[in-house]
Amino acid sequence: MLLSALLLSGSIAAAQTLVTVNGKAITQEDVNTELMSATQGRLNQIPADRLETFKKQVLQQLIGKEIIFDDAKKSGILNSPEYKAEYNKLINRMKKELAVQVWQKKLLDGIKISSKELKEYYNKNKDEFNEKESVHARHILVKTEDEAKKIISELSSLSGEKLKAKFIELAKSKSTGPSGPKGGDLGYFTQGQMVPAFNAKVFSMKKGTVTKEPVKTQFGYHVIYVEDKKPAMTKKFDEVKTFIEQRLKMEKFKKVFKDKMDELQKQATIK
Repeated sequence: MLLSALLLSGSIAAAQTLVTVNGKAITQEDVNTELMSATQGRLNQIPADRLETFKKQVLQQLIGKEIIFDDAKKSGILNSPEYKAEYNKLINRMKKELAVQVWQKKLLDGIKISSKELKEYYNKNKDEFNEKESVHARHILVKTEDEAKKIISELSSLSGEKLKAKFIELAKSKSTGPSGPKGGDLGYFTQGQMVPAFNAKVFSMKKGTVTKEPVKTQFGYHVIYVEDKKPAMTKKFDEVKTFIEQRLKMEKFKKVFKDKMDELQKQATIK
C-alpha cells in the first residue's frame, strides 16, 4: 500500500484552488490526496457519477477541518499540554512511517529492467496482451414489438451522421433502458458480455447500421445501432512496455526487499 501510494502520487493533478477558508486555500490536489487515501489507491475504479459526489463530500470535510483548526488556534488549544503531548506522539510515529516510505521508494528506484528483459517478457506472454473483438453500440429498449418496428421505420431512410443523430434523439425520448438519457450508449463491450440474443445480433452487424428487425430479450424489444467495431488484436510492445516494466520491477522488488530484510534482521539486536 505504501508503494502504491508513492507510485500513484505522480499522477495526481496539479494544484488548483477550489475554495479558500479564512485565507487558507484548499486545492484539487488536497481533495485528490484525501480520495487516494480513502480508496487505498483505487480512485480510478470509482464510477464517474459516484466520484463527483465523493469529491464534494471530501471538499466539505476539508472545509470543516479548516474551520475547526482555525477556531482551535484562536481558543489556545495548540498551546495546551494535551495537544503538545499528542502532537509529539504523532510526529514520532510519522517520522518512522515517512522513513519507511522513502526507504522503500529508494529501493524500488534502484531496480532497473533492461530492454532485453522487457522484450523477452512480451514475447513469452503475448496472450496476456490479446484484446477480443469489441463493439461500440447504442440501443433503444421498448416494451412492444410494434413500438420497435415504428422506430426502425423512422430510421430506415437515414444513414451516416444523420442516422446516428436521429438514433440518439429517439433513444433519449423513447428508450426505457437506463442508457436512454445517454442516447442509448452502451460503450464498448466484447463477446459474451450481453445476453445471448443481443450479443449474437450486434456482433453480426456492420458499423454504422441499425437492426432491420427488433431483437427480443427478457428485457423487452431492442433496436440496435452499431457505432464502431474493433477487431481482435494483440497490443504492440510499445503500448505495453511501461506496464511490463512496472510489473517486472515489482517482482524484482519483492526479492530485493526480502533479501535486504533478511540481511538487516541478521545485523539487528533482537531479544
